[in-house]
Amino acid sequence: MRIDLSGASWFKSSHSQPSGDCVEVAFLGDHTDNVGVRDSKDPAGPALVFPGEVWDDFIASGVWKH
Repeated sequence: MRIDLSGASWFKSSHSQPSGDCVEVAFLGDHTDNVGVRDSKDPAGPALVFPGEVWDDFIASGVWKH
């Protein structure tokens, strides 16, 4: 399934590194709770899309802090 991300409002993670290793996130608001994730160095490149509940579980797990 393809999801149109052209109108997404992307923002950098508050945990992005000053070295430029950044992740951008967009809450898609596409009648679902989908969340897009992409590499800020390649905004035209591929993005991952996760269901909102999966994103919530990821954030709650704290694994991204390591």
